[in-house]
Amino acid sequence: MTTLDFIYLASQSLRRQQLLEQINVKFRLLLPELPEDTEALEAERQGESPLDYVQRVTRAKLQAAVQRCKQRQCPVAPILCADTTVALGSRIWGKPMHADQARETLHALSGQTHQVFTSVALAWAGGYDTRLSVSQVTFQKLSSAQIDHYVSSAEPFGKAGAYAIQGPAAAWVSHIEGSYSGIMGLPLFETSQLLSETQNPPPRVE
Repeated sequence: MTTLDFIYLASQSLRRQQLLEQINVKFRLLLPELPEDTEALEAERQGESPLDYVQRVTRAKLQAAVQRCKQRQCPVAPILCADTTVALGSRIWGKPMHADQARETLHALSGQTHQVFTSVALAWAGGYDTRLSVSQVTFQKLSSAQIDHYVSSAEPFGKAGAYAIQGPAAAWVSHIEGSYSGIMGLPLFETSQLLSETQNPPPRVE
């Protein structure tokens, strides 16, 4: 991976910040003024597959971050964005808005193998490139009491699929196939690949 003075991270996720620190990448946050900006970008479209959804949202976040940087006249540096989507079959299980939604999500994932898609994108030199991580996570069968206790802790909120792999829900995971850091929200292998390419011209922005 090439050495960069710093990159911009267009994400409020503490997990993504910690993962960049893990691989010694210096970053500055590049966040929207209002949380509603991100919520609008993450809105689902009818009939959209989880794969198409996560890639579209990541590109939209990146384009918004590039414009944000221009408007603020930020010093020039690569801009990194990512989005994580949890899916069971063709259904997307996003961030629950309330307790009942969190319970519904966890009941659906209970005893099943779901997919975690994390798309990561990097903009530099007027273009951008993307990478995709796809992982499989198997949950044990959960009782209603387990789910109720977990939901009462407020742990599911703000997390795709109503859980974080590095949190208490890790005790429910019987099998993982794929990228642990990707399930956390930033696949480090794919991210390192993108960062290593910053000395080369990227694909142009469409």
